[in-house]
Amino acid sequence: MQFKKHILLLCSLLILLSCKKDIEISFTNIDVTTKNNTLVSINIPFAQGDENVSKKINSEIDQVIISAIEIEEPNHSKSETIEESIDRFNKAYNEFNTQFPDTTGPWEVQIDGEVLVSNPKLTSISITSYTNTGGAHGNTSINFLNFNSVTGEKLSLEDIFNDLLAFKNIAKEYFDQAIKDKNGLFNPETFELPENIGFTKEGVILLYNSYEIAPYSTGIIEFTIPIEKISKLLAINSTN
Repeated sequence: MQFKKHILLLCSLLILLSCKKDIEISFTNIDVTTKNNTLVSINIPFAQGDENVSKKINSEIDQVIISAIEIEEPNHSKSETIEESIDRFNKAYNEFNTQFPDTTGPWEVQIDGEVLVSNPKLTSISITSYTNTGGAHGNTSINFLNFNSVTGEKLSLEDIFNDLLAFKNIAKEYFDQAIKDKNGLFNPETFELPENIGFTKEGVILLYNSYEIAPYSTGIIEFTIPIEKISKLLAINSTN
């Protein structure tokens, strides 16, 4: 009887230790293309390791890529895979070029991804997309994706910061410094956090894409808040 108790205790301890073990994921960069693709270049991080966690992360990355490539077409639903969106982009260009051979240069999409930080608590990924569909100029857009490294769930700002208002107040100070030579374009009373906030080991990156808060000519507005300035406001550890 005593022996059985020891076995049960040992089994319970092993289960407890296994539950506490951090789920490990890693990343490799992959190129995504299709057989007849001549216009789209994609190199992005691909999560590996725990199947459920990596699947969630890769799915979110895929959705950003698909949205960057997607050409709006009447009566067409959104592509379900990156490969489908690549083929549709090439098809749209070929059809347009057939109809208007003298009015357009080659279309182009270039997408690159980078893992900014990945630790047992937080994974932050940057996706840079350049799209040119023959207009006056192409458009560059940067997206940040933040994930819970244990679950693979995409994190909102409310998940990351325990006091979002305090973070916004600090961000406003750094924003004012970043746009001090462009003050005439902004109303200082209407400051809002950007759609894209990412993390590195050094700090928090806040980025406004073109057209988000200013004309295209203003370009991308980006600044970094050192991690020590906001560490007490973090609900999740971004550095360890």
